[in-house]
Amino acid sequence: MPDDYYEVLGVQRGASDADIKKAYRRLAMKYHPDRNDGTSTENEENFKKVNEAYAVLSDKEKRGVYDQYGREGLKGQFGSSAFSFDGQGFEDLFGGFDDLFSSVFGGRTRSSRRHGGEPGENLQYDLAITLEQAARGDTVEIDVNALRHCDDCQGTGAKPGTSPITCPVCEGTGQQAINRGFLRVASTCGQCRGEGQIIEQPCHACNGRGRRPKRKSLAVTVPPGIDDGMRLKLRGEGADGVRGGPIGDLYIQFTIKPHPIFERDGRNLHCRVPISFANATIGTSLEVPSLDGKLRIKVPEGTQSGREFRLRGKGMPGIRSDQRQGDLICQVFIETPRSLNAKQKELLAAFQESLDEAPAKHSPTHDNWFEKLKSYFNNNGDSE
Repeated sequence: MPDDYYEVLGVQRGASDADIKKAYRRLAMKYHPDRNDGTSTENEENFKKVNEAYAVLSDKEKRGVYDQYGREGLKGQFGSSAFSFDGQGFEDLFGGFDDLFSSVFGGRTRSSRRHGGEPGENLQYDLAITLEQAARGDTVEIDVNALRHCDDCQGTGAKPGTSPITCPVCEGTGQQAINRGFLRVASTCGQCRGEGQIIEQPCHACNGRGRRPKRKSLAVTVPPGIDDGMRLKLRGEGADGVRGGPIGDLYIQFTIKPHPIFERDGRNLHCRVPISFANATIGTSLEVPSLDGKLRIKVPEGTQSGREFRLRGKGMPGIRSDQRQGDLICQVFIETPRSLNAKQKELLAAFQESLDEAPAKHSPTHDNWFEKLKSYFNNNGDSE
């Protein structure tokens, strides 16, 4: 590895602080003894040079002296060496790189321990509602099981009347300094497992955890227009934090139950309405369902099966809106009569005979269909 600090990190002399940090992080990960089983002397030496280069180039004053006078200038300004591992924690060198420190040593960094409590877990509750509730909005009572502060120990985990003590090994920091050859690094304290404190007499109610499962009732407001798969976030309704940490959140995952009549398509509603052959032929007025009650649609004579009738503003509202922005689309389908008696069959036969006298008039698609059929067989020939 070269001796020039810029060449060591693989950056140009005019490199920004961000570029220097990025290069340092990459090379430190590459040469760190823990990631190379500490077996390579070359890796250790390279790691030392990378850290030495970063210690100089990350310091504005030292970098300025180095750019002008080189290493000799640093010796004159800052003593015999510009860099040393004089007990400072490895994570301090990686200021802002807590994720790297965590990946190398496992667990959380010392800085996170200093801040005390851990946040509670976020929870999810699957709530199934009806289409009517989704359309109009509603308030639903639910019961949520979550880890809550233990009432007996007030969340400390210690037996009532006692308190946790500061870990005598790490003195409450949650970490220990470990010598790894030339390097002195910090690792999770084995005595308190990084907690910084020890519970000598655990609370019997929560077994020293400080939390235990409890059921809590909540009133969930269902917003009008909510759709299947949408989520609602309730802040501070998740699990309680540990050692005074913030409470987690609760996510309500909505599922819309299947409806016996309507199918939803975004803000529109669809339904199929049966109509008799006779009424579709001569025209009629049909009663149809809606979320607002019964409505009527006018079916003109000669209506074909599958025709759709759109009722504006009778569908679903927009999210958190009282106005119906969707439509109700009613599709009529003609039911073929069954179980006819002799008289009814006779009347239908006579009716069909009357239609056959002028098929093009009564069946507009009749001639077009048979022309297409004739053309198909002429173009494809006989199956023989």
